[in-house]
Amino acid sequence: MKRFHVHVAVADLEQSIRFYTILFNTDPSVKKEDYAKWMLDDPRINFAISKRSRQAGLDHLGIQVDDEESLKEITLRLKKANQEIFEQEKTTCCYAKSDKTWAHDPQGIAWESFYTIGEAVKYGEDVDLQRESKAACCAAEAAPVEISKEECCS
Repeated sequence: MKRFHVHVAVADLEQSIRFYTILFNTDPSVKKEDYAKWMLDDPRINFAISKRSRQAGLDHLGIQVDDEESLKEITLRLKKANQEIFEQEKTTCCYAKSDKTWAHDPQGIAWESFYTIGEAVKYGEDVDLQRESKAACCAAEAAPVEISKEECCS
């Protein structure tokens, strides 16, 4: 079974934890000094927040899968859609060890497809990549899209 994933970068973690705890009517399943996560069944979502990005707002979207075969299936779909992908095996991110495939949709939103193998005691190993990227977990930034004034403002 798959679970939708949303990661939001926040300016004030404690204030955001209070808000989402009330909204979801449950405490986070993971709470760290720079990160919190709710694993909800209704709706079926892995909702995470962190202070890791430079800017508050949507960090990335994703699909969490229960096995390696499902991750391979999504990776093949992304390749079929002619999307440039970035694969990570046995990486540490968001206090978890996972295999991942990253891509960007046509709007430039990062999509993370991942299979979680286990827990980790630190946020992530790829610290340099995290600081260079606007995404929390090592997602490569999308190439800038040139849009004319007419396309933007019409």
